[in-house]
Amino acid sequence: MSAESTEPGTPGKPATTGTTGPRHRAARPKRGKAVLVTVWTAAGILVLGGTSAGYLYFKLNGNIKSVDINQSLGTDRPLDVDNGSQDILVLGSDTRSGSNKKLGGGVDDGSARSDTAMVVHVYEGHKRASVVSIPRDTLVERPECTDPDGKTHPAATAAMFNSAYTTGGAACAVKTVESMTGIRMDHYIEVDFAGFEKLINVLGGVDITTTKDIKDPDSHLDLKAGEHTLGGKQALGLVRTRHGVGDGSDLGRIQLQQAFIKALLEQVKEVGLFSSPKKLYDLADTATDAVTTDSDLDSVKDLASFANGLKGISSKNMTMITMPVQYDPADPNRVLVDEKKSTQVWAALKADRTIPKSATKGTATGTAEGVVASS
Repeated sequence: MSAESTEPGTPGKPATTGTTGPRHRAARPKRGKAVLVTVWTAAGILVLGGTSAGYLYFKLNGNIKSVDINQSLGTDRPLDVDNGSQDILVLGSDTRSGSNKKLGGGVDDGSARSDTAMVVHVYEGHKRASVVSIPRDTLVERPECTDPDGKTHPAATAAMFNSAYTTGGAACAVKTVESMTGIRMDHYIEVDFAGFEKLINVLGGVDITTTKDIKDPDSHLDLKAGEHTLGGKQALGLVRTRHGVGDGSDLGRIQLQQAFIKALLEQVKEVGLFSSPKKLYDLADTATDAVTTDSDLDSVKDLASFANGLKGISSKNMTMITMPVQYDPADPNRVLVDEKKSTQVWAALKADRTIPKSATKGTATGTAEGVVASS
């Protein structure tokens, strides 16, 4: 096998926008049928509360991009366990081209990265979920992959996790995760930079509270401790910053991402989208245009049916952890899978059980816990 390693991507440099600082939040009517969006890092589980007939349906249908994961990977995959649960790989795409070039910074070299990766496990009954974030800097054994152009790339040891997506696209990312976990991914959902920013803006921003100042020149993010309403660019800066707070590690960034996702989920529950048909359509149009899915979710009907089964999951019923890792003694900018503890995590999810607390005890962690919370 060949050794492979990819340098970390340049942190994004979105311009600061949105309203920050103390503000009084108007009461929002709660709607049982509100559109639910888990983006990125929440990068992309959608609940489309409804769509108009006729051309609106076909417009939204035409927005959705898809990848045929089943055809690409064939039958050499983990057993599809039929216990009522679902496992979804959610990626945040870091393509340095088009509108993402402006948001992501760096050189438009035609490549793409997956700076954010989460395995979302939805338990039987679809009332609760566990989310396991996979650090992009994790050194893993990447299996042999065939890219979208048909070129086969040999397996590699000590490959950075996010190099799987760069090497072979969505199918290689799924294959790598399945190889690591022994769990078959039922679905794949990807959201890119530009789509993430637009979704936050259509929602009217996200309210958060920071317990410490966050300042990162690389992402143009400068937040004082206190309450803020983040627009799309600032939200993108927050979920991508790693130098603005804590120890500057990717693990700290994951802690910020997870906190932001929970704040986003809580806020979307309170937005009265059905009182504004235009806002509902704008969100549906933006959301469907922002995502790439597996071929089983490549229509509004399929995506809405899938997502409708997730709307009973609130942030209170969502457990979020980072895959158990330890810092690499040879390189502090890389982490290694804690095989013993990771096995506990994947075994629990495969059996549709709660992840034991012992699985994350004593593992490497960032220092940004509690810095961001819902307002």
